[in-house]
Amino acid sequence: MGYECPVCASAEADGEHLANHVAFTALVRGGDHEDWLDEHVPDWADRDPESLAPEVTEHATETDVEVASAEAHDHEPPAVERTGQADLSGEAANILEEAQELTREMHGSESEDSESE
Repeated sequence: MGYECPVCASAEADGEHLANHVAFTALVRGGDHEDWLDEHVPDWADRDPESLAPEVTEHATETDVEVASAEAHDHEPPAVERTGQADLSGEAANILEEAQELTREMHGSESEDSESE
């Protein structure tokens, strides 16, 4: 038995998944999810999914949810986050390249500062 998000009716597998959904959506998009959390769980930003779940599920409707198999659903970061490799093109590739160059420059200036001390 899972839960429907009290904001957008997205079906989630359990209370912790629902808490993650509501909090993550609030952080990334703001809007209705953030407003709902601010109203119902004012200290939501300071909580982990385990402590947020009971507060969120209290306002959620239980629903049947098809649980994904372990092979289809894990909590590992996507491969791109583990390897740092992504298939980017266009503006996204340019932004990433610029960020990498700025990072190299920043680390270079840190090394120069520590050598001069």
